[in-house]
Amino acid sequence: MKALCFTLATGTGSVLGTADWLVIAGYFAVLAGLAWWVIRKNKETADDYFLAGRHLGWWIIGASIFASNIGSEHLVGLAGSGATDGVAMAHYELHAWCLLVLAWVLVPFYMRARVFTMPEFLEKRFNPTARWVLSLISLVAYVLTKIAVGIFAGGIVFSVLLPELRLGPLDSFWIGSILVIVLTGLYTVLGGLRAVAYTEALQTLILVLGSAVVTYFGLKALGGWHELRQIAGSEMFNLWKPLVPPGVEGVWAPVREVNAAGQVVRQAWYFNDNYPWLGMLFCAPIIGLWYWCTDQYIVQRVLGAPSEREARRGSIFAAFLKLLPVFIFIIPGIICYALAASGKVPAIREVIMDSNGQVIREQAQKAFPLLVQSVLPNGLRGIVVAGLLAALMSSLAGVFNASATLFTMDFYSKLRPGVSQRQLVWIGRLATTAMVVIGLAWIPVIRGGKGLYDYLQGVQAYLAPPIFVVFFFGVFFKRLNGAGCLSALIIGFLLGLFRLAVDTPVKLISGFQYPKGSFLWIVNHIYFQYYSLFIFLVCVGVMFLASRLTAPPPEERLRGLTYATVTAEDRELSRKSWGWPDVAASLAVIAAIIAAYLYFTG
Repeated sequence: MKALCFTLATGTGSVLGTADWLVIAGYFAVLAGLAWWVIRKNKETADDYFLAGRHLGWWIIGASIFASNIGSEHLVGLAGSGATDGVAMAHYELHAWCLLVLAWVLVPFYMRARVFTMPEFLEKRFNPTARWVLSLISLVAYVLTKIAVGIFAGGIVFSVLLPELRLGPLDSFWIGSILVIVLTGLYTVLGGLRAVAYTEALQTLILVLGSAVVTYFGLKALGGWHELRQIAGSEMFNLWKPLVPPGVEGVWAPVREVNAAGQVVRQAWYFNDNYPWLGMLFCAPIIGLWYWCTDQYIVQRVLGAPSEREARRGSIFAAFLKLLPVFIFIIPGIICYALAASGKVPAIREVIMDSNGQVIREQAQKAFPLLVQSVLPNGLRGIVVAGLLAALMSSLAGVFNASATLFTMDFYSKLRPGVSQRQLVWIGRLATTAMVVIGLAWIPVIRGGKGLYDYLQGVQAYLAPPIFVVFFFGVFFKRLNGAGCLSALIIGFLLGLFRLAVDTPVKLISGFQYPKGSFLWIVNHIYFQYYSLFIFLVCVGVMFLASRLTAPPPEERLRGLTYATVTAEDRELSRKSWGWPDVAASLAVIAAIIAAYLYFTG
């Protein structure tokens, strides 16, 4: 058996020094101590295990939401997109306004309903079958996306930062994936949402601090912000230009491919190699509102608030934090590109660029860890590695806990209605353990799948529209009923599964293509945001049509669950839960978003 080797391969042959390992050890020690303190406070009740006894403060809620969100897609994908496309993907990060919609529009309904899960809210609004269907869809989606991608990122981070780490037949990818899953699963199983939320608050601090250090030292190595703008060029700092590649014009009409003379070569809605702003403008908000306002993975922290005031303020605080990834992930990605393009760090250039000086997209996903190993001094590198681990662990902890809550409260408790509180907690722990085992089983699939990471990033675009429709339209239109909700969920889900089934062979089998011009070829080449919009429109039409063809829902079922049925007393209580500081903070978030768009445009 080969001994453990902790060599950190960089351009200068440097290693993680003693100070780095002391920092990392200190992080895990503090994390373990905090988790143990929280676990000892837990009571053996479902309310305490799954919703932290509904005693989470606003700053814990906001930090926990942020930490759950900041996971693999940021560590691997977002920094990588900065290296290849500049600030283009900042569109998604600037959707912090979606959290304001959660705070001001949906929080009052969720807090009045006093639910454990988002599917439970659908049961109150529509019917029990809607709850079961959404729970099933959510559990499948979590296994296919959040767990799978989280493991992938854990392996990538370890394989870049500790490439020679070995333990018997296991390389750094396996060791990193296993460590992240097992350690995260341990405190999640024992402590429930309270342990998850409090450890995520600590992890947010470490992550933000570590990423800010990377940005600072990256700019220092490059020569400052002005030098970055000079090397990267204006295109990489334009939110709109990078959304379409050279030779393609993104317009309100179907996407057009033009030649150097400006002549239209091809015009189609199914051109699948760019980010047309028609899709970004209409589809991205649907995905954002689904994720931030209706996904159990995020909203469970809000449900753990003691009052509407704390839930709203936690959501607003999370909106502030959500603005940070533009500067702590995308900008470092651009810095990584600039260091490679300028030749100031040859080691980075060798990894992410080809012989012609073009960025290799598959290698660009290593941008952030490459920057960590190349520009940071010993000691500080340990802080950032701890931050990387914090992001990975917090993301997985969130999905483990959300999955356990969905299974226990939406399936087990319905099948065994008379079960004790202690039994519910133990079932929740068993469900979390099962998710950990599933995560471990995913490792060889993740390791071997060709293009699996990119493939999984598009899944949520196909799953989001029906869920968005039933929640938002259900709150605003009281005439919509259970039949409409079920029809939209099932048809939307089937349309998404159909697209995934068509895409899977192309993404995972090398060289596979459908006959050009065939129906399946066209479906596969419809830009994913356009297909997502198609699902959205179908779900809206189906929900309204099915509701109109069937009886309206009973008025007593709707009380407090739609805008039209909120009582004057409820409105007054909701109004007393906010004041001018909440309004001012929300306006500040909107002002920051507008300022970012103005700066990164033109």
